[in-house]
Amino acid sequence: MARHTITGKHRQGGFAYGWVLMLVLVMGVYLAEVGEVWQTRIQRDKEAELMRVGNEIRLAIKAYSEQNTGSGPQYPRELADLVKDPRMPVTKRYLRRAYKDPITGEDWQLIPAPGGGFMGVYSKSMMRPLKQDGFPNDYASFKDKQSYNEWRFAWWPQGNSGRR
Repeated sequence: MARHTITGKHRQGGFAYGWVLMLVLVMGVYLAEVGEVWQTRIQRDKEAELMRVGNEIRLAIKAYSEQNTGSGPQYPRELADLVKDPRMPVTKRYLRRAYKDPITGEDWQLIPAPGGGFMGVYSKSMMRPLKQDGFPNDYASFKDKQSYNEWRFAWWPQGNSGRR
């Protein structure tokens, strides 16, 4: 029987294969980290959009309720009323469009107003917010909330913007 000897070239083939596997492992860990950072960035962007749009809706509700139509203060019945006020003979707009909730992409949950209509909106999302502190004074109550649905954007009847 003839014996085959292993040359140095063949022994190094396994070593190179090990390095390739190690490289694949390191790349996988790196890509997982990049994905996590990317996910966090997307959530931060959605959070900022939630704050911007929520505040815009709150200010639109304020302007709508302060618009004197002769029958006392009224709140909008639906978000579309802020896009085109049905009480006015001429088109009056408080919002450019009826925005969706930036976190869920769905319709907002409405906060009922006394006497009908709604006085605010909030997200249906139960996700924990990344931002937990450093809010503007109007939104100081958002500090340490456990989910986005606790962030309430409303124009309260007494005229202040304090959150409950």
